Amino acid sequence: MTTRLEPHPFFHQQLHLAVGQPIRVAVYTRLADGIRSGVFRLGEMLPRETELSAMLGVSRTPVREALMLLEEDGLLVTRRGVGRFVTDFIPHGGLEQLRPFEIALADPNMTLTVQPVRFELEGVTDFVSHRLSLDPAANAWIRESVLLQDGVPVATVQEHLPAGRYLSDVSARIASELSEIAAEPRTLLASMQANGHVFTNSVCQIVATDAGPTRAKLLNIGPSAAVLILTQTAEHGGVPIYAAKCVVAPGHGSLSVRQHNPN
Repeated sequence: MTTRLEPHPFFHQQLHLAVGQPIRVAVYTRLADGIRSGVFRLGEMLPRETELSAMLGVSRTPVREALMLLEEDGLLVTRRGVGRFVTDFIPHGGLEQLRPFEIALADPNMTLTVQPVRFELEGVTDFVSHRLSLDPAANAWIRESVLLQDGVPVATVQEHLPAGRYLSDVSARIASELSEIAAEPRTLLASMQANGHVFTNSVCQIVATDAGPTRAKLLNIGPSAAVLILTQTAEHGGVPIYAAKCVVAPGHGSLSVRQHNPN
């Protein structure tokens, strides 16, 4: 069992609060990032609620709520009369929360990278029109990427956002940042979340099908190879503005969904 007597420099960073984001979510995100990145070591005791509250500059209530969520997600354990400790094993994040696909597909023993392929404006497809509630004559942005594990392609990701007023009326900041973040070596969702944009009411659907010639070429597999297709739709400010399709190659491994007993 270990604990720190002095505050870690990690707490010197100002807590980022996005507009409309509950404080407990920001606290949860900061602490979860610290646990998953190794700032807090496995088995290490966390500072107490009052100390965390002072270090993060927030009241005890959101800190307590965030700690409860971290415990529910298996990142912390409580030892009565002693305190809260980082678990001895960090569970891999699954599909139960809205996560960028590079995080949902990550393997702790391998390096996963995002390789952008194209970023273009094009007419909407039925997939985009339906999920983003766009007029069939509208245009939308598409950003396509390949996800690689140790240099081997394991998935493709197509991300779609509305164009023009369909986007700027919902979020002028996302519209102004889009071209810049599309050049970053990560998915658009990862970049937007890192910039403080909060997406809600997301849906993830999973189906199995054949790869087809275009996807097969990007993944270096046969066109008739079976693949999993994961689709995400997410809202910003109550409006659906993000739709994505991730095609996972065979042999990638498992996708996890953490389950809780409601009793």
